[in-house]
Amino acid sequence: MRRRHLLAASVSLAAPRLAAAQGASGRRTLRFVPQADLALLDPIHSVAFVTRNHALMVFDTLYGWDSELRARPQMAEGHTVEDDGRTVTITLREGLRFHDGEPVRGRDAAASIRRWATRDAFGQALFAATDEVDAPDDRRIRFRLKKPFPLLPDALAKVGTHVCAIMPERFAALPSSQAVPELIGSGPFRYVAEERMAGSRNIYARFEGYQPRQEAASYLSGGKVAHFDRVEWLTIPDGATAGAALQRGEVDWIEMPTIDLVPQLRRARSVKIDILDPHGSIGFFRPNCLHPPFDNPAIRRAILRATNQADFMLAAAGDDRSFWRVPYGFFAPGSVMASDVGMEALATPTDAAAAKRELEAAGYRGERVTFLAATDFPVINAMSEVQGDLLRRIGINLDYVATDWGSVVRRILNQDPPDKGGWNATVSFTAGSAQVNPAANNLIRGHGRGAIFGWPTAPELEALRNAWFDAPDDAARAGIGRRMQRQAFEDVPYVPLGQFFSPTALRTDLEGMLKGIALFWGIRRV
Repeated sequence: MRRRHLLAASVSLAAPRLAAAQGASGRRTLRFVPQADLALLDPIHSVAFVTRNHALMVFDTLYGWDSELRARPQMAEGHTVEDDGRTVTITLREGLRFHDGEPVRGRDAAASIRRWATRDAFGQALFAATDEVDAPDDRRIRFRLKKPFPLLPDALAKVGTHVCAIMPERFAALPSSQAVPELIGSGPFRYVAEERMAGSRNIYARFEGYQPRQEAASYLSGGKVAHFDRVEWLTIPDGATAGAALQRGEVDWIEMPTIDLVPQLRRARSVKIDILDPHGSIGFFRPNCLHPPFDNPAIRRAILRATNQADFMLAAAGDDRSFWRVPYGFFAPGSVMASDVGMEALATPTDAAAAKRELEAAGYRGERVTFLAATDFPVINAMSEVQGDLLRRIGINLDYVATDWGSVVRRILNQDPPDKGGWNATVSFTAGSAQVNPAANNLIRGHGRGAIFGWPTAPELEALRNAWFDAPDDAARAGIGRRMQRQAFEDVPYVPLGQFFSPTALRTDLEGMLKGIALFWGIRRV
């Protein structure tokens, strides 16, 4: 009861500020509570989905996935394929302009692609097959390939981090390790940097010079029509505070309300609950494979076998089984790559005593494990608490670092040992749509320090992934999927924790919300 009284007090303190903002801006402003604080702004500099969602407002992409995860031209008018598939030339639509008024040129796009490909796993695969990307003129981008790469549009269209955001050449020429100093895109919204309040507020204004495509919007493709003049992202870490603000009309949309508040919000007048992403989200435990003890795959396997996925899904999505699915392997159920191979490792989790013995046999000697937990990100915080409890019960000497999401996002990029600012393990989630194949599934890569955070070295997984790109048909891809999943249960680049479907909560006077992720075109007030 005391906690609820404190939350009520915090709501009452927040209410005057939010109410004042509501009266000041009127019906042409959308107030949105994102899943977490927007700590990093550069979409190539951060792997956080909150940064990806922000980037898709500000930047446009050459291609975009539609609702069936097919690549469609977006900034591109189309492309031609010549020289037996080794030359691909993309033509830009006419009239594209950046937010500073400058035209979007082929060299801007070519530089943006090169910067993106240094970080993104799909981009790295594309560039492994690429000799050169250049711009023959202001409206064309040309790929000279070592061999045909039929998935080139898919790589440029993908939704997972990192998206191939097109920015001016002067920024795209910066190394991917350096954040861009200014957010200049050509997307449907401008980022209003002068109104940013770090940890609290980010502001976007409709870009009057944006020219939507004529087709109907479909996920990241088609006509991105912005109906709001202004979108305010308001970081409200406490779920009860955000929920109360939504019920009073002080905010319009909560991307991921805490699961325990969903029944209350469902009963509230003028509030509706929907499932944002029909592909769901995939929880995962990510060990840092660069440093002891998780540089040892036998120790990683012992933790996987002790994992009860249902415990994590109950924490993330509650006891309504319609909101989550287990068991879950390394590829999305229903995809060509999905199989039951190796799933017995998750069928009957080992008890704590057996897991301790297995860890000792694997060589664990009580090394301190620095585990990063984001306390202000409710879903991640809930899964982190379950993971922390599991690690302690099986005998891991745990340093549980409870901190804010922004600190986690920054620290997971650090490859140094934990005692020099690095880390050993963390819990997060990724998009189900990013696990339909190994091109999109960054977590399953095994190329060491070139991989995303966690940096596993798994040569056989890499070889199978490379073979997937050359597979002639779905039957061959399915065979590779079975072999990859078997190998993943051996190498354990990460531990899948299950699939959950996050409710989203918004005012009933909003309609036109597109499914998939939080998108800000199409949605309007009625």
